[in-house]
Amino acid sequence: MKILLPFLALYRRHFWRLTLGVILAVMTLLASIGLLTLSGWFLAASSLAGIAGLYSFNYMLPAAGVRGAAIIRTVARYFERLVSHDGTFRVLEHLRVFTFSKLMPLSPAGLAGFRQGDLLNRLVADVDTLDHLYLRIISPLIGALAVILAVSVGLSWLDWQLALALGGLLLLTLLLLPPFFYGMGRPTGAALSRLQAQYRDQLTGWLQGQTELKLYGAASRFRHCLDDTETQWQEAQRAQASLGGLSQALLLLISGFTLVLILWLCTGGTGSETQPDALIALFVFCTLAAFEALAPVGGAFLHLGQVMASAQRVSQIMSQQPAVSFPSAMPPIAQGAQLTLRDVTFSYERGRTTLQKISLTLNAGEHIALLGRTGCGKSTLLQLLTRAWDVDSGEIILNGQPIKHWDEPSLRAMTSVVTQRVHLFSNTLRENLRLASAESDDEQLVAVLHQVGLEGLLDNDQGLNAWLGEGGRQLSGGELRRLGLARALLHGGSLLLLDEPTEGLDAETEQQILALLQQVAQNRTLVMVTHRLQGLHYFDKICIMDNGSIIEQGNHAELIAKRGRYWYFHQQLAL
Repeated sequence: MKILLPFLALYRRHFWRLTLGVILAVMTLLASIGLLTLSGWFLAASSLAGIAGLYSFNYMLPAAGVRGAAIIRTVARYFERLVSHDGTFRVLEHLRVFTFSKLMPLSPAGLAGFRQGDLLNRLVADVDTLDHLYLRIISPLIGALAVILAVSVGLSWLDWQLALALGGLLLLTLLLLPPFFYGMGRPTGAALSRLQAQYRDQLTGWLQGQTELKLYGAASRFRHCLDDTETQWQEAQRAQASLGGLSQALLLLISGFTLVLILWLCTGGTGSETQPDALIALFVFCTLAAFEALAPVGGAFLHLGQVMASAQRVSQIMSQQPAVSFPSAMPPIAQGAQLTLRDVTFSYERGRTTLQKISLTLNAGEHIALLGRTGCGKSTLLQLLTRAWDVDSGEIILNGQPIKHWDEPSLRAMTSVVTQRVHLFSNTLRENLRLASAESDDEQLVAVLHQVGLEGLLDNDQGLNAWLGEGGRQLSGGELRRLGLARALLHGGSLLLLDEPTEGLDAETEQQILALLQQVAQNRTLVMVTHRLQGLHYFDKICIMDNGSIIEQGNHAELIAKRGRYWYFHQQLAL
C-alpha cells in the first residue's frame, strides 16, 4: 500500500471538493435507504390500520417523508456525480502534470531504456487507472461505513438488539469481503496492467513498422504475437469479471441470510411490542436497502490490484534520479556565446567510448561545421552542449563558465536548437511558432516567417490561425526545416545548434537553407552537424570527425590544401 502514498497526497489539493462528494454520496445512500424503509413500513402500517383507522392513522406525515426522501435522493445523486467526477478529473489533471514534471528531468538519459509506446502507456493508461482509487475504492468504503453507523444508530431507537445484529453483520461484511477479494483479484489486476501495456506497446510498434514488416515478410508473425497478447488480455478481463460476479453473488447470499435472520428475530416482536407488527416491514426493507450500499465494495477491491500495479509502473519511472542536475542559480554572464571543449570524453555504455578527448575552441560569432559519417559522434557532441548528458571526463566551458555551473533557464535561453526532425504540432501556425517564444506578438511572427521564406503560409484567409499538422496543412521537408529555423530565431539564443538541417532535401532547397543560415546567424555562434559537403566553404571552421575524435579541423581552403580526409571526401564527390 505504500506505493499509493505519493498519489494519495495529491488528493489533499482537492480535499474539500472530494469530501463534499463523499458527503453527497452518503446522503444519497441514506435517502435511498430511508425511501425504501419508510415506504415498506407505510404500506404495512396502512394495511394494518385498514378502514377502521382511516381517521386515526396519520397518512400525511409518512407520505411527505417518502416524497422528501425521493427528492433528496435525486438531487443528492445528481450533485454527487457532478462534484465527485469534477474532483476526480481535477486530481487526474494534477496527477498527469505531476507525472510529466517527474519525467521531464529524466529525458533523454533516464528514459533511454523505455520504448515510446511503453512511456505513452504509463503516462496515459496507467495514470487513468489511478482515478479508480477515489471513485471505486475510497468513496464507496467511506460511504458504506457511514451508512452502517447511521442505520445502526437509527434502528437502535426502535430495537437495539435488531440494530446491533444488522449493524454487526453489515460491519463484518465490510471488514471481510474487500480483503478477501483483494487477495483473489490482485494477480489478475497486475496481469491486466501488464498485458494492457504490452498490447499497446506491440500495437504501436506494429502500426509504426508496417513498411518494414511488409518488406521482410514478418507482418503475419508480428500480428500473431499481437493476437496472443490480446487473447491473454481478454482472459484476464474474463477472470476479473468472473470475480466481480462472484463478489456480487456472495454479497447477495449474505444479504439473504441476514434478511432471514432479521425476519426470524422479528417473530418475537420488535421494540416494546411482543407481537409482530408493521415494524417488521421497516427492518426487512432497511436490511435490503442497507446491503445495496455494500454492493460496490467487493468489486471495488478487485480493481485495487490493478491500481497498485499501475502505481508501481508509474513510480518505476518517477523514482529514477535525473542523470543531469542543474544548480539553482548562477552569476551574471556575458553577451554572445564563446565555447571551449577540453579533452571531452563520453560513452553511453561502459566500455564503448562514443567521444574521445575532443578539444575545440569557438569564439563568439564563429560558425563551425561538424562533418563525418553516420555514427561518428557528431549528434552526441551536440547533445552534450545542451546537457542532455554530462561528459565522463574533460570540460565544456560556455562564456567562461563550466557548463555544469549554468542553471537550466539560463542555458536554455542561451541555446537555440534545430533538431533533425522538426515536429509539427496539430495546432495553428501561431501556436507552432510561439512554442519557441510564448511572448512573441503577431507582428514578430509574421516578420520571422518572411525572414525564413515562409510567407506563403500566410496566403489564406486565416493567416496565423491556419491549422497545421494532422488536422490541417502538412508541410514539406523544406518548409519544416524553415519552420525549425523560424522557431530558433524567435527563441533568440546566442548559441545556435543545428542537427542535419538539410537532411533529405533536394539540392536547390539545400542551397536555399544554407544561404538562409548564413543570413540569419550572422551575429550568432553556430554549430552545425552534417555529413554533406555543400555550403561548407561559408563556415569559419570545419571539424572532421571519425570514431569519436576530431581528426582534422580548419576552414575550407586550409583543409583542401592539406589533402587529407576532407579533400578525399571532395574527390569522391567529384567522381
